[in-house]
Amino acid sequence: MEVFQIMLLTVLIVCAIAVSFTKNLLTAIIIFMSYSLVMSILWILLESPDLAITEAAVGGGVTSVLFFVTLKKIHAIKGDERDE
Repeated sequence: MEVFQIMLLTVLIVCAIAVSFTKNLLTAIIIFMSYSLVMSILWILLESPDLAITEAAVGGGVTSVLFFVTLKKIHAIKGDERDE
């Protein structure tokens, strides 16, 4: 089990570094979602399910949706042309 935790921590560090170096905003949001989901798995392994649920809901869900809506509003991602 400890090897799995070390692998998850490594993925967490890679995600944190990758999101800071990426130029594409959409890619940064997807990496951020991955970071949140890996962090929620780590919370489960640390036997803290309440934090895991909160991290998955807020970090992976609500915040990511707000980022996607913001990118659509500033026309950073292409959507339906009828929205203009």
